[in-house]
Amino acid sequence: MITTAQRLATLLEDVIGGPMPVRLRAWDGTESGPHGVPVVVIRSRRTLRRLLWQPGELGLAEAYIAGDLDIEGDLGDGLRTLWQSPQAAVPRPGAAQLAAAALTAARLGALGPRPPAPAGRARLRGARHTTGRDRAAISHHYDLSNEFYELLLDASMAYSCAYWAREDSEYGLAEAQRDKLELICRKLRLRPGARLLDIGCGWGALAVYAAEHHKVQVTAVTLAREQRDAVLARVRERGLDDLVDVQLRHYRDIEGGQYEAVTSIEMGEHVGDDEYAGFAALLHRVLRPQGRLLVQQMSRGVRAPGGGAFIETYIAPDMHMRPLGQTVELLEGAGLEVCSVESMREHYVRTIAAWHHTLEERWNDFVDLVGEPTARVWRLYLVGGGLAFEARRMGVDQLLAVRPDARGGTGMPRTLAHWYGTEASPQV
Repeated sequence: MITTAQRLATLLEDVIGGPMPVRLRAWDGTESGPHGVPVVVIRSRRTLRRLLWQPGELGLAEAYIAGDLDIEGDLGDGLRTLWQSPQAAVPRPGAAQLAAAALTAARLGALGPRPPAPAGRARLRGARHTTGRDRAAISHHYDLSNEFYELLLDASMAYSCAYWAREDSEYGLAEAQRDKLELICRKLRLRPGARLLDIGCGWGALAVYAAEHHKVQVTAVTLAREQRDAVLARVRERGLDDLVDVQLRHYRDIEGGQYEAVTSIEMGEHVGDDEYAGFAALLHRVLRPQGRLLVQQMSRGVRAPGGGAFIETYIAPDMHMRPLGQTVELLEGAGLEVCSVESMREHYVRTIAAWHHTLEERWNDFVDLVGEPTARVWRLYLVGGGLAFEARRMGVDQLLAVRPDARGGTGMPRTLAHWYGTEASPQV
C-alpha cells in the first residue's frame, strides 16, 4: 500500500526533478525519504492545499507561519540542507505537475477552498515610493511595537549589523553594537559641535551615541512614528535635548544642509531602485564641501536574487538591494567620492545569530506579545537572513564618501588607518 508520505514524496520529486534532500513526515505519521537528514513535518492537509493555490516560496512560507508545516529540530540546518541541494533552484511547477498535484490532493482529501493567509501580510496601495506608500511600508515593519524590538535588540536599540571586534567570552552583541557606533563616529571624524544628519535613525542608537560621546549636534530623521516617539523619550531621559533634534519626515522633505557629516544606516534598502540616484543627489546636497558620508547598506550578490516573495510580503515591502558596485556608481554619479568600502557580511551572520538566540530564548514572551504566527514570521526571517549572508547571497558594507570642494579637495588623510583605526573604543 502506498502511504501518504510516499505519495507526497513522489509528487515533490517530480516537481524538483530529483531525489528529495529531506525526509517527509505526513499528518498521519507516515514517513518517506532518506535517513540522517532534516525531517520536514507536514502537519495538515492545508499545506498541500496552500501549495496548490500558491506554488512556490510564499506558499511554503505561509504554511510554516500558519503552523501547517514545520522542520524538526534546527530550522537553520533544515533550510541549509534545502538550499545546498542540487535541486535548490527549481522552476515553478508546470501545468502537468500542478494537475498531478491536484490529483494527489484529491486522493488525500486535501482539495478545498484557498486557505486564508496568516496575519501580518503587508497591504500597500498606490505607486511605489510615493511618500504615503513609503510611510506605510516603513510602518509595517518598524511600528510592530517598540516593546517587540526592546525584547529583540540590545539596550542601545541598534537594529543593524554590529561590528564584532573581539572574540573573548565577555564580548557580546551590546559590545559589538557599541563598537559599530564608535567605528562610524571615527570614520566620520566627528568633533564636538559638528552637525550630523542621521537619515533613517531607527530607535536613535547612533544619534544618542554620537551626541552623548562625541558632543555633536544631531538631526535624526525617521518615517516611523513609534521610532520617533521612542527616540524623543531616550533623548529626554539622557538630557540631550539641546544636542538631538528628532524629526518625523520623509528624506525627500529634509530641509537645509551644510552638515559636516551624514549617515544612512541600513536605510538605503528602502529607497527604491529608480529613486536611488535622487537619494544620492540629496546626500550630496546636504553635505558641506569636504563633508563626509557614511552609508551602511545591504547588497545582493551579483548572481543572487536578494529579497524574495516572503520578505517582500511579510517583512520589508518595496525593499530593493543591488550589488555593491552599483551603489558605489550611483554615489559617484551624484558627485561624491567614495574613499573606502568595508565588508561586514560575516559580522551580520553573527548579529542575526544573536537576535535569533534572543528570539528562541524568550519565545514565550514574543508569542504573548505579538502572537505565534508573527513570532514564526520572525523566526523564518532571521534564520533565512542569516543563511543568505552566510551563503553570500546578501552582503552588507560600510561606504565612506566625501563631497569634494570646488577645487576637488576632500580633506581626507592619505591613510585611513591614521584616520579612525588606532585607538581603543571608549568604555560606555
